[in-house]
Amino acid sequence: MHDIRAIRENPAAWDAALSRRGDKAMSSEVLALDEQRRAAILAAETAQAEQNKASKDVGRAKASGDEAEFQRLRSLVGEKKAEVAEMNEKAKALDAQLTDLLMGIPNLPLEDVPAGENEDDNVEIKRWGEPRALDFTPKEHYELAGVVPGMDFETAAKLSGARFVVLKGAVARISRALTQFMLDTHVDEHGLTETWTPVLVRPEMMYGTGQLPKFGEDSYETTNGWWLIPTSEVTLTNTVNGETVDAASLPHRMAAYSQCFRSEAGSAGRDTAGMLRQHQFEKVEMVTICHPDEAINEHDRMTGCAEAILEKLGLPYRTVVLCTGDMGFGAQKTHDIEVWLPGQNSYREISSVSTCGTFQARRMNARFKPAEGGKPEFLATLNGSGLAVGRCLIAVLENGQQADGSVDLPAVLHPYLGGKTRLTAEGTLA
Repeated sequence: MHDIRAIRENPAAWDAALSRRGDKAMSSEVLALDEQRRAAILAAETAQAEQNKASKDVGRAKASGDEAEFQRLRSLVGEKKAEVAEMNEKAKALDAQLTDLLMGIPNLPLEDVPAGENEDDNVEIKRWGEPRALDFTPKEHYELAGVVPGMDFETAAKLSGARFVVLKGAVARISRALTQFMLDTHVDEHGLTETWTPVLVRPEMMYGTGQLPKFGEDSYETTNGWWLIPTSEVTLTNTVNGETVDAASLPHRMAAYSQCFRSEAGSAGRDTAGMLRQHQFEKVEMVTICHPDEAINEHDRMTGCAEAILEKLGLPYRTVVLCTGDMGFGAQKTHDIEVWLPGQNSYREISSVSTCGTFQARRMNARFKPAEGGKPEFLATLNGSGLAVGRCLIAVLENGQQADGSVDLPAVLHPYLGGKTRLTAEGTLA
């Protein structure tokens, strides 16, 4: 959420930054509502002062025996009491309107974020690895002979409908091995704290990280008002919701594996084949909560953590900076990491790493006590996939595919597979 004081102090700069995302100028609307709210608060305070004065004067009038003045003042006290209640109620309603308005406005991009309208304007900043030269026409993951027995879309459709999958046998084990490998790497080499969190959350947690109120249709709400998380960013970030932590405890660096749920409301017809885009999927998520001054360096560090997973797996990738028109709602700056998929002959997103500045912390009222003393300040939050397990599985299968439909598996996975090194064309590990 935005700092109303910053908007008051420099509305033109705020509008200019917002316009870089392609959004309309909104400072006049925000400040008009803010002015009404402040006027109602002032009116309530003025009426309260008048009520207090009249209350004191009532006693004096009664003591002096002036019955007419006593009755007038007592009536005035009643009027002012009603006015205070009315103005407080008005201020409360206006404050809720202002909060709702601010909650629906996206974060402002950092100055070095490239201007643009869509993914075509993103800027590549790194490329690693060379796509393997193949002497046969590569297939997509779900077409590979060795994968077909372990990737069941028909049963999943019977159970749950479109955009679900049942993994079994060797493919399920490779997926589990990837998850364990990612967690072990992040914990043992990157210093993240392994965390396990619920997948059902209260609505205020979704508000805290920005999924609500604007993007409710993209997630699933249960009949009792809980929400299924679209990523464990929601739970990890909200561990400091409403808290004031000591600066000495920062940074909090966490990694969590979880099931994730998205309705994919805005992606009808996209990537419907295979398991690239599904309603239920798995991710290893990274979240950092830190001092705002450290957020930029932390963003680069987290990007490196995600890239390291792909490098250890030997998967070619490229990293891009998202332009202003392609960034997510809560991000100040985002690095997308795109892995090479031979079956599609293209790079596809496998991780987004974003710094949100204090945007989410303001929504959550999450602060820290400065080491040098003074008033508590808002924390900075960052999040990123480390990685999306399903898409990583796709990349491993497609990049390791052989002409007969078997798959050579990355060496780092061999210890997690009991020493097995390949998925045979028959769908077994060997």
